[in-house]
Amino acid sequence: MQDQLNETVNALVQKGKGILAVDESAPTIAKRFKAIDVESTEENRRSYRSMILSTPDLGQFISGVILFEETLGQSTDDGTLIPELLTQQGIVPGIKVDKGKLPLANAPGDEITQGLDGLAQRLEGYKEQGARFAKWRDVYSISGTTPSKLAIETNAEVLARYAAICQEQGVVPIVEPEVLIDGDHSMERCAEITEVVLHEVFHALHRHHVVLEHMLLKPSMVVPGKELQKASPKQVAKQTIRIIRRTVPVAVPSINFLSGGQAPEEATANLNAMNQHGQQPWELTFSYGRALQQLALQAWKGDPDNLKSTQTALYKRAKLNGAARYGDYSLAMESED
Repeated sequence: MQDQLNETVNALVQKGKGILAVDESAPTIAKRFKAIDVESTEENRRSYRSMILSTPDLGQFISGVILFEETLGQSTDDGTLIPELLTQQGIVPGIKVDKGKLPLANAPGDEITQGLDGLAQRLEGYKEQGARFAKWRDVYSISGTTPSKLAIETNAEVLARYAAICQEQGVVPIVEPEVLIDGDHSMERCAEITEVVLHEVFHALHRHHVVLEHMLLKPSMVVPGKELQKASPKQVAKQTIRIIRRTVPVAVPSINFLSGGQAPEEATANLNAMNQHGQQPWELTFSYGRALQQLALQAWKGDPDNLKSTQTALYKRAKLNGAARYGDYSLAMESED
């Protein structure tokens, strides 16, 4: 089992590569499709996701793809199962396993993620379908009263229990504690909350005997609330690295940042600045959803005739983030073919 986990981690943590998240829930993908005037039917979701995952040479810059449960069992137009398609590309198939969030009792304004019941059994099925890693997201809202101590401790416990169950099943867990960008909080407040959250998460992981070498961390970057002026990439890099150096053990092989509502260029520039900040104990890379897919969705518009432009948009975004992995990205590259 340990060899299996190690093999998956090594496949995911490759220089110049990151993870593509196409695991949007039904309400989220419906919202994204509505923005391009496309109805969110099962066939439209299958068509779009199989199209982007068929992008030639995507595996040059993408090491893993997080799938939604529906997509794991779907096929391309020629009948190839999506996990098999990814494997052919040299990409590791993964699966989102949480069941969404709901209000946390006795903690107004805080939320908790559900889905632990039956998780081990579901993972067995997902493995049979080709999934080799999993992802679970818990969220933390910043306000004058949130996140509460109860929310920080409870969410950490849930993340740790999920990670332990995954490793017991031979599945590499991606642990995602997302400090939300919503609000008017300062960058300093975001840093303060991120530090407390990550400390608690790793305390919980330790309690549950999670092997840190066989997991990945998917945290937020330290940024001001989206109602305030954006921070520069250098500021984001400085504050984010300061916090992760205080909280993340060096045994964790990779930190795959989420984009969390950032624009595609912004997410790439911020990652690039972190990789220009000097040598760090971990790989600093990406696990982006909308920041990788947004331009591809706009190119697609629900029209199969737009296949080439859709795939070109995704490939370019993946390539630019691949450059950011080395700190080699520049804004001028956005206008290059």
